[in-house]
Amino acid sequence: MDLNAFNSIESKEVFKWFNEINKIPRESGHEKEISDFLVKFAKDRNLEVYQDSAMNVIIKKKGTSGYENKPAVIIQGHVDMVCEKTKDSKHDFRKDPIEMIVEGDILRANNTTLGGDDGIAIAMGMALLDSKDLPHPPIELLATTAEETGMDGAIAITGEHIDGKTMINIDGEEEGIFLVSCAGGMNTLTDFDIKREKADGKALKIEVSGLKGGHSGIEIIKQRANAIKLLGRLLYAVRDDVVISHIEGGAKHNAIAKHAEALVVSKDISKVKKTLEEVAKNIKNEYRVEDPDMVINVSEALDVKESFTKELSNNVINFMMLVPDGVAYMSKDIEGLVQTSCNNGVLKEEDGKLRFTISVRSSVESSSKEIGLKIESAAHMTKASFQMSNGYPAWEYDANSKVKDIALNVYKKVTGKDAKIEAIHAGLECGILKKPLPDVDMISIGPDIKDVHTPAEHLSISSVDRMWRFLKELVISIA
Repeated sequence: MDLNAFNSIESKEVFKWFNEINKIPRESGHEKEISDFLVKFAKDRNLEVYQDSAMNVIIKKKGTSGYENKPAVIIQGHVDMVCEKTKDSKHDFRKDPIEMIVEGDILRANNTTLGGDDGIAIAMGMALLDSKDLPHPPIELLATTAEETGMDGAIAITGEHIDGKTMINIDGEEEGIFLVSCAGGMNTLTDFDIKREKADGKALKIEVSGLKGGHSGIEIIKQRANAIKLLGRLLYAVRDDVVISHIEGGAKHNAIAKHAEALVVSKDISKVKKTLEEVAKNIKNEYRVEDPDMVINVSEALDVKESFTKELSNNVINFMMLVPDGVAYMSKDIEGLVQTSCNNGVLKEEDGKLRFTISVRSSVESSSKEIGLKIESAAHMTKASFQMSNGYPAWEYDANSKVKDIALNVYKKVTGKDAKIEAIHAGLECGILKKPLPDVDMISIGPDIKDVHTPAEHLSISSVDRMWRFLKELVISIA
């Protein structure tokens, strides 16, 4: 990426560090290289630094003249990213740097996720730590790992080496929206033991593609199609005439599935194709607004030697129809906020089992458990095994928070516009970090980042610039 495009804006140092971060592969679960990079960054500047066994990093910088004895401010974000790419992309997330493209005010990647979620937070923290002339109180950068796959990094935080009493999480995705509460979540795992028999019939491939997908918390309210659920609906329409041979769908538990496919065997493929085409026509009409580029393809395939048993095939199809997906309940307290939802995220054959990974989110714990029980009931009715994770807690609203009022005033001062205080239907590390840091006043902010967790992810350069100016003023005002 040509950094000259940022020379005229205040946040050029932020983009410099974001560019460096995106040279380093940082898929969830593979963060050692980026973690070590941050440690070296700190040591090169003689900053106090700590790295734990989960690869979390804490970097501490003393306050500048006149602010030395002020309370420390924590800047928090996660180093990992969701690694999604277009079907024809050759990008290897384990070794290739993210190729970034500037288009006017937009910064995007070349057919992959950008990593703005949440690399821009780390870049802002690094820019503060690297600054020579910016006034600030003591700064503590808390860079966590594995946020996208269960928040394991945040779970490993004990509070040791953290002195700040105010934390600015930079994992928000809409400028001027300050988050003060978030949903909790959990994953459910449903496993079918795969039993096969000799295939009897011709093979057909059923494929659902071209969906927008998106973040299973933020974009669940948009009622976009879920490819796994649509595949289940298609299969259910022909359940008496087909047997599954292979099936898969989705890529991440926290991304709305945008692709799913099944290989089935039938003795009457002409009948099956006709039925599927009729159902597909109806589905595409239903989602013509939310997913106009949807493709449902039914094609003859090379014959297969084996298929699932008929009983297993029927059980899998019935489970796909029974399990809930999407918005379950809207909040009674906050208008427009999803209270409870679930997402059929991943369907995968592995080690002799067919596993459905379904994520559940809610700001009400009992409601989350109810959805989990519905999935468990469907699993039991279809002879599958079921596990429910402990999940992560919701971040409850604190009416006495001081940082939210300071942030509102500072944003108005810097931009001339009013910000809003909101809650979010997604998990934030704030909910987990509240346990080891119970007395820390927290707020979550961020620049405009759109289509996160998809290859269409992009951020607004001017928004990053405004939020950088806001952040610099905010840390001073908190002090």
